[in-house]
Amino acid sequence: MPKLKSHRGAAKRTKTTGSGKIVLNHANKGHILTKKAKKRKRNLRKSFLASAGDTMVLKKMLPYG
Repeated sequence: MPKLKSHRGAAKRTKTTGSGKIVLNHANKGHILTKKAKKRKRNLRKSFLASAGDTMVLKKMLPYG
């Protein structure tokens, strides 16, 4: 069997924790920031864990972690 290829877009945007959970960054922080509240922008800086459904999809995209 040949090696499986990772989805490069997903690989560049995610990190995997030691326990196998997937960490993502929030969207909507790129532009049009003047109308967004300070609190909202501050919370968008933080990363978050992918939901259960997203994790299943991402695990298939990233076969080797």
